[in-house]
Amino acid sequence: MPSPSEHTPAQHRTAGLILAAGASRRLGRPKQLLPYGRGVLLDAVLKTARDCGFDQTVLALGGAAADVQRTVDTTGCDIALNPDFGAGCASSIAAGINALHPDTDAVVLLLGDQPGVLAGNARALLELLLTGKPAASVPRRRGAPGIAVCRYADGVGHPMAFTRRMFPELAGLHGDKAVWKLLEQRADDVVELAVPGAVPPDVDTEEDYRRVLAVLEGAL
Repeated sequence: MPSPSEHTPAQHRTAGLILAAGASRRLGRPKQLLPYGRGVLLDAVLKTARDCGFDQTVLALGGAAADVQRTVDTTGCDIALNPDFGAGCASSIAAGINALHPDTDAVVLLLGDQPGVLAGNARALLELLLTGKPAASVPRRRGAPGIAVCRYADGVGHPMAFTRRMFPELAGLHGDKAVWKLLEQRADDVVELAVPGAVPPDVDTEEDYRRVLAVLEGAL
């Protein structure tokens, strides 16, 4: 496995937070464990996280946590169990933020049901957020940004990166769409990384699952 120094900005401690605590109510079965490639959906997301070279990877689990830990190789991950997963995604973010090493400089949020995210984009977000490079990707702005997001051809999407000064606000979020509200409230703190193509699909329904499989098969 590549060392963190090969992938993340030098002299900064970075972390990945994978949000995989959902109860999959709309799908009716644990989406983390849906067959995908040579493993399951969450395996693919964990592989992406490992390729990012984070100093720490936190995996937030809640619904189906026991089944996930029996099925998925979570080696190298710090597990953050979220008993309040039914309260929405923000509760998993709070659980994950509380599990970060105290010296963490920036965290990247990854969705446990979005296997199409590229590790290179997560690394580029951190580079942009922590060093200001590549400067050509964003307009010049005053002060250091606190948030970096991916700007795809069809809109903003994950992964997203946050500096340490944003951690208290992340930990205080509530509900399912709270991160998006934070982006609106902190618009002056946000920089965007231009990423080609569409926002990678995530999985909430059987139709979504068929879509991510179609994307995978198209890549083979």
